[in-house]
Amino acid sequence: MSGFDSTFSISASGMEAQARRLRVVSENIANADTPGYRRKQVTFDADAQGTEGRVLADKLSLDQSPLPRVYDPANPMADSTGYFDGSNVNIILEMADAREAQRSYEANLRMFDQTRQMSQSLLDLLRR
Repeated sequence: MSGFDSTFSISASGMEAQARRLRVVSENIANADTPGYRRKQVTFDADAQGTEGRVLADKLSLDQSPLPRVYDPANPMADSTGYFDGSNVNIILEMADAREAQRSYEANLRMFDQTRQMSQSLLDLLRR
């Protein structure tokens, strides 16, 4: 049964990593119009010591691409020239990331369910 246990563990870690990625994407979308907001990115690490194939999504980084300068002299954050730093969040990119994370989550869920069904079939065979 240890093979099943490791498969459950790997699938669960994949679902957890994609759920975290979806949370970060939703934060980015929610802050798309926040002046000075830098897009957050999740870094995956499958090669960490002792993970045995599990995926870790523990590293967050900020997108260092330049913030767009927005002209709005009426904005309280505007400088003397009427410009302020906008957000570097691209909604289309975030939606694509969200769709990819959703599909990856679903794939891990299917793997988890397939493993559960296989282990149940094995137990049924052993009972006979």
